[in-house]
Amino acid sequence: MCRTIPLLLAALVPGATLMAQDDTTGGTGAPPILFSENNPLTLTIEAPLKVIFKEREQVSSYHPGVVIVEGTDGSSVRLDVQVKTRGKFRLNPRNCRFPPLRINFKKKQVENTVFAGQDKLKLVTHCQDKREEYEQYVLLEHVVYRTYNLLTDLSYRVRLARITYVDTEEDREPLTKYAFFIEEKDDMAARNGWEVVPAPVVPPAAYEQDQLNLAEVFQFLVGNTDWTAFKSAPDETECCHNVTVVGNPAGPVYPVPYDFDWTGLVSARYARPDPSLSIRSVRQRLYRGRCREPDQLDVTIPAFLRQKEAIYALVQGQEGLDEKRVEDAVKYLDEFYEIIEDPNKVRRQIRDRCRAI
Repeated sequence: MCRTIPLLLAALVPGATLMAQDDTTGGTGAPPILFSENNPLTLTIEAPLKVIFKEREQVSSYHPGVVIVEGTDGSSVRLDVQVKTRGKFRLNPRNCRFPPLRINFKKKQVENTVFAGQDKLKLVTHCQDKREEYEQYVLLEHVVYRTYNLLTDLSYRVRLARITYVDTEEDREPLTKYAFFIEEKDDMAARNGWEVVPAPVVPPAAYEQDQLNLAEVFQFLVGNTDWTAFKSAPDETECCHNVTVVGNPAGPVYPVPYDFDWTGLVSARYARPDPSLSIRSVRQRLYRGRCREPDQLDVTIPAFLRQKEAIYALVQGQEGLDEKRVEDAVKYLDEFYEIIEDPNKVRRQIRDRCRAI
């Protein structure tokens, strides 16, 4: 990486200092206990859900609750937690009656449980109670996260859970649905030996280029156009939209994508492409990566070919995913691999549609 790029990025990050940095990470790469396994957890969450769900602003309050989880000795452990709403699109009650949540654990209580070392965790929930397809979206989004895990450690770990929700202030039947926890961004960065780098914009050349190429082709794989690795969205102040920037403020930095419910692979009924794009459905792939030298793609594409069988296995082995969703997801993956296994289609669908940023 040329010296001008770290200098430029450091100028964009308040308080950044220039430090010597090699190209290797200092992290162990080992996820914490919660994210070290993939078998679904079985949990109960007791909280005043009706009260919590009334708070649909960006700033919400924590409310006391309990998470019941199995301890290391097989007994049930009751963990005192704080629960609040979070999110953006899914926070809006017109879009989701059951919003995403943030669970705040007490570190001393979780020491001998699967949540050891955890503090605050995002929980992706099912959005709608009475529409079974929304639970399918949760499972498919979980698959998307795990697909990127196969390609790189610079990715968010997730853990599926089968959760029974008990409203402590509302007389209604308990509700059991799939959900998943997402690794916190600072933990993800530290696991890889880096830190989260806040900045208003990130020039494309500031990124480690192989990792940027990988992220861009991955977004094409899952059919995602709802992202940018270079600037913030109109309603956001920090870069980047649905991408976390990690690394060193002096460089290098790496993009870590997240939030995949608007992808073609998930194909949620509410997902719509940006009107400015030349596609009518999120199921239509549109390459949103930068233009680059042909040999750079030649380095990136083999990573997807090496993981082809493992990626299909994630979809086909996902607990709770119904047969029709599996068939649709496999077909969607087939279309991607038909493209990247054909040099002419790579040229037409990727190289010729790149963005000159």
